[in-house]
Amino acid sequence: MSDQGIRAGGKRRLVLAVATLAVAGVQFMLPATTLAQSVSAVPGIAAKASQALPSQTLPSFTAIKQVNAGDLNVGYVEEGPANGQVVILLHGWPYDINSFVDVVPMLTKAGYRVIVPHLRGYGTTRFLDPNALRNGEPAALASDVVALMDALKIDKAVLAGYDWGARTAGIVAALWPERVKALVAVSGYLIGSQEAGKQALPPKAELQWWYQFYFATERGRAGYDKNRHDFAKLIWQTASPQWRFDDATFDRSAVALDNPDHVAITVHNYRWRLGLANGEAKYEALEAKLASFPAITVPSITMEGDANGAPHPDPATYAKRFTGKYRHVLISGGIGHNLPQEAPRAFADAVISADHL
Repeated sequence: MSDQGIRAGGKRRLVLAVATLAVAGVQFMLPATTLAQSVSAVPGIAAKASQALPSQTLPSFTAIKQVNAGDLNVGYVEEGPANGQVVILLHGWPYDINSFVDVVPMLTKAGYRVIVPHLRGYGTTRFLDPNALRNGEPAALASDVVALMDALKIDKAVLAGYDWGARTAGIVAALWPERVKALVAVSGYLIGSQEAGKQALPPKAELQWWYQFYFATERGRAGYDKNRHDFAKLIWQTASPQWRFDDATFDRSAVALDNPDHVAITVHNYRWRLGLANGEAKYEALEAKLASFPAITVPSITMEGDANGAPHPDPATYAKRFTGKYRHVLISGGIGHNLPQEAPRAFADAVISADHL
């Protein structure tokens, strides 16, 4: 298996990236005017005035559905034809479902049924048991996706995500390949273990994980709880240093961080990675399998932005973990960590391309 990068300059390089995917059987690129019309025409997506750009509109999801699935009552968006191939889009930390607000109409236009859930600890998703452990361990989040698929009677789906969402999608693909038609994972293979998390990294690498050590302290937990919006905006800025998002764009997503379980799940996730917090017994067997770094056999496309300021592995280090049909794509033009929101056309095309691998 070999990694494939798409390299060029500025906007021209981003177009080349999309064109390369198109050669692989991806849908053609929509003109900007057509895209604006398709966003406003999709049911469940409403236009909201942008404070920073009053002459334009800011699309947002308005029709949030709820369903009991596993340990959770999950808030999710569902768009597209009921009989379309299902695509499940998974967001990261500290973002929300609006990372995909421009991707969804592109996929529904191509005939897909798209599901975008709020992860545990975000938006309108809530625990059914008020006394349940606010568990952020990776196997728990992956189990949430399988439970959601069961609740919605979805046998098989294309999974796509970034950050926590990419890790979660990758875990589902590794542990339940029969449920995954194809995978798109920004930053590639992100499956880890507590044992791996205990290993010291070079100083420059440790510096990128500063917030993980902050969350390891009670002072950090209290600080995040008190300043979660300012904290999230700082992460957005450092993870995507060339993304010039405005306050309205950030505020649209920041509301999801006000979930009452958000801080507990975030802190537990990072403490669990360092071995400072225990998980739940019901996930021990799954975590044991993940600790062996299982191969991902389903058709997969991994992606990376050329300006990702968040910690992420070199594609050469994980290509061998994908043993099925596989491609890696580098999206150029100053694209950072929140790739689907920063380069929605390229992300949507990757989903379509992965479905046809």
